[in-house]
Amino acid sequence: MSTTPVTLVFAAALLISLLVKFWLATRQMRHVAAHRDRVPAVFASAVTPEAHRRAADYTLAKGRFGLLSTAFGTAVLLGWTLLGGLDALNQSLLGALQPRFGDMAYQLALLAAFALIGGALELPFELYATFRIEQRFGFNRITPRLFITDMLKNLAVGALIGLPLAALILWIMGAAGSLWWLWAWGAWMAFNLLLLVLYPTVIAPLFNKFEPLADAALSARVQSLMQRCGFAAKGLFVMDGSRRSAHANAYFTGLGASKRVVFFDTLLQRLSPGEVEAVLAHELGHFSHRHVQKRIAGIFVFSLVGLALLGWLSGQSSFYEGLGVVPNLGAPNDALALALFMLALPPFTFFISPLLAHFSRRHEFEADAYACTQASGQDLANALLKLHEDNASTLTPDPVFVRFYYSHPPASERLAALAAASR
Repeated sequence: MSTTPVTLVFAAALLISLLVKFWLATRQMRHVAAHRDRVPAVFASAVTPEAHRRAADYTLAKGRFGLLSTAFGTAVLLGWTLLGGLDALNQSLLGALQPRFGDMAYQLALLAAFALIGGALELPFELYATFRIEQRFGFNRITPRLFITDMLKNLAVGALIGLPLAALILWIMGAAGSLWWLWAWGAWMAFNLLLLVLYPTVIAPLFNKFEPLADAALSARVQSLMQRCGFAAKGLFVMDGSRRSAHANAYFTGLGASKRVVFFDTLLQRLSPGEVEAVLAHELGHFSHRHVQKRIAGIFVFSLVGLALLGWLSGQSSFYEGLGVVPNLGAPNDALALALFMLALPPFTFFISPLLAHFSRRHEFEADAYACTQASGQDLANALLKLHEDNASTLTPDPVFVRFYYSHPPASERLAALAAASR
């Protein structure tokens, strides 16, 4: 394969992003290990030394595993691109399918095979993370049978939703001319909005059971909070999260009239009613500040920019050749361009991670401040400490790692802000 400017730029981005990831990960592990045996003074009265060491060990185990999976992922990316893996897959499917079944069947087969092979390569890492790391620290509750069932359901849902969407995008790419990316963006935007509406009632119940919140006192408390905040939901539900994990959470899902409040059963088992109310008030803070709408708008802007870039790159032979692929001569290159773009983009978007993390942390601070006006700030602080302990989240992360990756502020910063807001 000849070396082109595209090859050099991609290789440089891939190498630099890999080095930065390793540097950040090793910083995090060194920092956590150095503080493993001493609970920070601000947490000394609430967190036991045993819980603190367990959180450090969990973080270190995930960090070491993350180094391995990052290295493997980089090797796979090189294999798909510069070493010719995607080109070999494309040539084999092109010759076998396109003459007999036509352009659309060949292109859908290429995207499906690309996704299936990628999933198969990631499966051993997912198995190890679930049945070794999560199992070792007492978080995993999923059985091998349920794991396989979930995997098959994901494949079925992915095929039922993904293949028609891919067919629509490919048809637009072939039929809408040079501005196909604008029409594709409109279809993508409509699909995402539809998915937000359908997910709570159609997709999520395929994987979990959702039952109405049975605790009448807690339900009345939550309803009162939502009325104070001017928020309406279709229902309050408890999800059987304990079937798969001991981790706890609560979230809103849906859009418009389909919005639901969902509590993990593990959350309700661990927190007091006041603490549950405070956690929900935090989530309501996101809606009060329109964080959800802002994030959706951000996704749409990024997707528009990405599709516009793809619209230009897909017409450049150097885009294909510089990334190890020979463009098709007697068949469309649309599916090939989509797969290649999905491979090439992450090494570049990695460098905007700190900016996205910054805005996410700021939203969390704003939601915390809102929660203090609608519920007890002390209850929220207590709930955060319990969730940090139950989820074995380290209390001593590396500051640089935090600024680059953390979507939520570290516990010390959140508790300090809550204390200030509660005065």
